[in-house]
Amino acid sequence: MSQKSQGVEIMAWQDIEKAGGLAVITGGANGVGFAAAEFLAASGFDLLLADISEEALGRAAEALASSGVVVQTQVTDVSNAEAVSDLADKAFGLGDVALVMNNAGIGIGSSTWEDSAAWRKTFDVNFFGVLNGVQAFVPRMIAAGRPAAVINTGSKQGITTPPGNPAYNAAKAAVKVLTEQLAHELREAGAPIDAHLFVPGFTYTGMIAAFMPEKPPGAWTSKECITYLFQRVSQGDFYILCPDNMVDEATDARRVLWGAGDIAENRPPLSRWHPDWQEAFANFEKG
Repeated sequence: MSQKSQGVEIMAWQDIEKAGGLAVITGGANGVGFAAAEFLAASGFDLLLADISEEALGRAAEALASSGVVVQTQVTDVSNAEAVSDLADKAFGLGDVALVMNNAGIGIGSSTWEDSAAWRKTFDVNFFGVLNGVQAFVPRMIAAGRPAAVINTGSKQGITTPPGNPAYNAAKAAVKVLTEQLAHELREAGAPIDAHLFVPGFTYTGMIAAFMPEKPPGAWTSKECITYLFQRVSQGDFYILCPDNMVDEATDARRVLWGAGDIAENRPPLSRWHPDWQEAFANFEKG
């Protein structure tokens, strides 16, 4: 049964769960991808996990062995469209695809006028990896005509675009736009497929553990983030901005509104971090 979220008709997540099938997760061997695999296995979905590391995939499959569902893996470089197409071939060969979670991502440093290689690598994985997933899976999901969902992993850095890593911000901003357009086109096509933009907050993943050996108190665990994600998916929400132990939902909303105000009010770009606007932003954030 479909439902409506803010006037927009969407498929109920409960319908997708009832239909069951296969959940495909890129970047599924670690972090939020693996937490999603655990959650979805507990919900009865079979799994196809894709990741760049065969060793990590092996560990993930072993950890999920007692889940009671079928767990398949495939080494996949999501920046390679042919490799993602091969992943889709395997997925549809296994049965009905209920969910595709385009989650694989990397985090490397960048500068606006340097590091062109970092820009290209970041976009190849963080944006084109998502686009490759959409283009390899969605046409066949539409043709299947069954309830299904696509979840693309974005970032708050792609929404409020803080200074510090412009390539990452730009790639994740592109994921936001892609996913918005996907949701619109699916709706216009009358396809029984939902799209969701998953925006983790400060989450302790392997990427962060590489330079922070212990979980910071302000960070959520991957499990907390995924639990929140599917609570919101079950409500039919498109934008899913996860809070954490430092930033609540209301603060996220104020920061998003402030960023939009830079354009509407012709403030300096990234005025939240501009010395002349720090006091005004602080007052605005308090509400």
